[in-house]
Amino acid sequence: MIDWSTHQWKDLMVVLDQEGILWVTLNRPEASNAFSDEMIESLVTMMPQADRDDRVRLFVVTGAGKHFCAGGDIKAMRDETGMFAGSSNELRERYQKGIQRIPLMMEALSKPVIALVNGAAVGAGCDFACMADLRVASSDAFFSETFAKLGLVPGDGGTYFLPRVIGWPRAMEMFLTGRKVSATEALSWGMINRLASNGDELETVQKLASQILQMAPIALSMTKKALRFSQKAELAQALDMLATFQGITQRTQDHKEAVNALLEKRKANFQGL
Repeated sequence: MIDWSTHQWKDLMVVLDQEGILWVTLNRPEASNAFSDEMIESLVTMMPQADRDDRVRLFVVTGAGKHFCAGGDIKAMRDETGMFAGSSNELRERYQKGIQRIPLMMEALSKPVIALVNGAAVGAGCDFACMADLRVASSDAFFSETFAKLGLVPGDGGTYFLPRVIGWPRAMEMFLTGRKVSATEALSWGMINRLASNGDELETVQKLASQILQMAPIALSMTKKALRFSQKAELAQALDMLATFQGITQRTQDHKEAVNALLEKRKANFQGL
């Protein structure tokens, strides 16, 4: 079992607090937390391991320094190094074996993920925030899809995630114009769930996390899976999955505890069983 207090991850800082929140900080502030091959490998290795750890109840992902994530490393693009090295076919394979593992990993996580957007979320950084289940942003944060400005397409999966978060017309506008969307505008669009004033970001995200942590863990996991499945499934398929999940959750100890707690007018004590 990983000791989250001592284990080191390249280009990440990872801390597990007493409530079961795993704080995951993208840690390349000198590059505005742009993705590196090492950061990608750390994320796709660490987060699935944490998802299987019963001590971890919830993820909060944020960025070190002034920004959340600048997406691709511009200097690496210019120099054609790292994930931007090689021929066209080699680049295609690098994407498939590299950054595209992040959206596949994020979709497979069973535990809730909150993105704490503490500054710029640009390009693949904007897409990464949209891969989270919920988003909290500081008042000076902004979101931008800058791929077309760089003569690129969102190869990390942005065309899949962004329309599901803000709707097709607004996503189309962001991709076609590359303009900045402020945190205030993002809130009005439903792109973020909470807007925090500067200095109150941690308190805001902790309040949201605490509300989630009061729920039954198995029910949370299955609800998250059902929501994601229902975005793509036919109604009959979604109902079939929900009937199965309901049959499972109604025989959990946590469900019985919740019913007893409600009848006894006390707070439920969930064990994830």
